[in-house]
Amino acid sequence: MAYGNTAPAAGTGPTSARQAGLLERAPSPALVLGGIASVQFGSAIAATLFDRVGPAGTVLLRLTSATVVLLALWRPRVRGRTRRELLLAGTFGLVLAGMNLSFYEALARIPLGIAVTLEFVGPLTVAVAGSRRRVDFAWVALAATGIIALARGSTDGLDALGAVLALTAGGLWGTYIIVNARIGRAFEGGTGLALAMCVATVAVAPVGVASAGGHLLEPHALLVGSAVGMLSSAIPYSLEVEALRRIRPSVFGVLMSLEPGFAALAGLVVLGQHLGARVLVGIALVIAASIGASLGARRGAVAL
Repeated sequence: MAYGNTAPAAGTGPTSARQAGLLERAPSPALVLGGIASVQFGSAIAATLFDRVGPAGTVLLRLTSATVVLLALWRPRVRGRTRRELLLAGTFGLVLAGMNLSFYEALARIPLGIAVTLEFVGPLTVAVAGSRRRVDFAWVALAATGIIALARGSTDGLDALGAVLALTAGGLWGTYIIVNARIGRAFEGGTGLALAMCVATVAVAPVGVASAGGHLLEPHALLVGSAVGMLSSAIPYSLEVEALRRIRPSVFGVLMSLEPGFAALAGLVVLGQHLGARVLVGIALVIAASIGASLGARRGAVAL
């Protein structure tokens, strides 16, 4: 989810000696899959904090820890930036804040695997937006079938508000993809992301503090929140940047389509969330639609 997929466009990430060694020797697909696993298990661990600090408090802890890491890594400067660049970074930050908050609020109501699958509607929409090819509409129909299976696959019924929040997070994820491309062109390296994270943290702070209060300063919450920030941000960010230096966008898109499957696995292992057969079929259908849309988008780009 959500925030874990925030690596800048290929070629804009750090290429210093710190990335040498193990990461350079690792196969690119392994790096992407490692980043996906890190994000989803980070989300599962984040859910264990909800009883203590709530979803908003957990988002605040995650964003704060990730912001500290990114500021230390990139040390962005506001001085010298144009008004347009600062507005772009601010917009990106508000999108990040809304995306993370709506996703974690959804995660408090529905299983992780279902939340990520519904959220994936956003990237899928971006992948097929503007297409007039019939096959792309078939992918949309396949994804819709999967979502219907999710909605009817739970014996207890799917929490309506949780589903709406997950779809909202997906819409913001789609917006994030578009804005992130502009950030990559306007800022060097990850400086734009670092500035946006500052905005996101400030935007979430009032809601997070109101929700969690003094519990935010408890050692357990700080420790787990920092771990979530590393698992959901710093680690996948590093892995994806290295992978994007060498992997084709089509392959990257296909591998990222496996996120709902990893989310279901993380929910089972960490949270004990068992999903029924129909739900698993629904997740598989959305994954298949995402893979097809990713490959189709790449072929369409080549044709142009």
